[in-house]
Amino acid sequence: MGIDRQSWNALYLIAAIAMIFMTLAVAVQPLFLRNILGIAFDTAGTINANVQVVTEVLALAVTGYLGFLSDRFGRVPIMVGGFLVGAAGGLLAPFSLPLGTLFGIGGIAFYYLARIVMSFGTSAVWPQLATLAGDFTDYDNRALQMSKAAFMMAFGSTLVFAVLMQMTKHTGIIAVMLFNAVIGLIGAWLASHLLCDVAPKQADQKIPWQRIKELLIREPRLRVAFAASLFSRSDIILIGLFYMLWTIYFADLVGKTQAEAAAHAGKMIGIVGLLVMVTILVWGRFVQRFGRIPAIIAGMAISATGFLAMGFAVNPFDWYVYLPMALIALGQSGTLLAPEILACDLTPEDIRGSVLGVLNVIGGIGLIVILQVGGALFDAVGPYAPFVFTGIGNLLVLIYALYTSRFEGRGQGAAAREQQDEIPSAVGLSGG
Repeated sequence: MGIDRQSWNALYLIAAIAMIFMTLAVAVQPLFLRNILGIAFDTAGTINANVQVVTEVLALAVTGYLGFLSDRFGRVPIMVGGFLVGAAGGLLAPFSLPLGTLFGIGGIAFYYLARIVMSFGTSAVWPQLATLAGDFTDYDNRALQMSKAAFMMAFGSTLVFAVLMQMTKHTGIIAVMLFNAVIGLIGAWLASHLLCDVAPKQADQKIPWQRIKELLIREPRLRVAFAASLFSRSDIILIGLFYMLWTIYFADLVGKTQAEAAAHAGKMIGIVGLLVMVTILVWGRFVQRFGRIPAIIAGMAISATGFLAMGFAVNPFDWYVYLPMALIALGQSGTLLAPEILACDLTPEDIRGSVLGVLNVIGGIGLIVILQVGGALFDAVGPYAPFVFTGIGNLLVLIYALYTSRFEGRGQGAAAREQQDEIPSAVGLSGG
């Protein structure tokens, strides 16, 4: 595909900005709820998780449909609108306590509303970035180019914990949250001025459910991508929320302030993001060399090992935590990258947005389940429990991928089969 360097650079930049906006909203949440809204420890896990769950449930109502709209009207207009809506929510969130009091609903309820608005916005941004990256590529260069976009998203996430979360000690929580609203506005301006659509527009005014159903029936590899998305998207958010929460509420026991604990968690999660950045380009080459399904299997195996190893952690400030976190980061790179590449490979251009919209809905459902169950486990069992639960889920997906690969790989290697079959399978369905 003849996509110029400027378009790719714009996509990379906006990918980083989108991830900064999304990650900072989640990372600052435990501090805001604890220090501004006064949430107690015994309900912290449930309330923090519930905020994420409520926003995700309502975002699910629009994520899939926005994917379909992007097929009709283009990815860029949807993305610009998403940044603007997210920025509006980011502007309201820091003032949840006074505004909630003013409207008589309380600070927590108003914060829920602000986060819902932010979630609606981000639901229109990051899925379109992945879809646009798929539009910009073909089978031969997709793994490498999408890995570069994922690298920039990992860079944005790392920047949040390594730099922006450290600012809370100096500027305060409110200032950092307001800065996030500014980031949303910057993202909208850059997307509207630097990005362009290249995929053909879908003329049908109805969501192509029948074609999506036929594609899923025909392609067991696409079902593996959907299964992997149940857990791959939740990994980073789970670490950012529950590890941050763990350190903040464990701080008193080790003689640290909550700001120091948040800074420590930020550094740890920043290291995780750095490892994701370092390895994600390697995963891109792994995907291109060995195939999409083998990459999902390898990523899930490594990630599951790390999550299960967190079950042996007692003190979140202990050096032992670095080992499982490193494994989670290494596996996360593969589990985030490979399913989206595989879905783009197997999907016709004119319904790519719709299919990836469904993929993102599945990922949202997985995130809701993990956050809801994880929050309850955090309070009832212990801070390590959400990590172990996620590790078990990753193992189940790993088993399913291995089972599918037994049949998909008969007679030839998986990578060879994908190279021969993936583009023709998509082209064969593109006519309806």
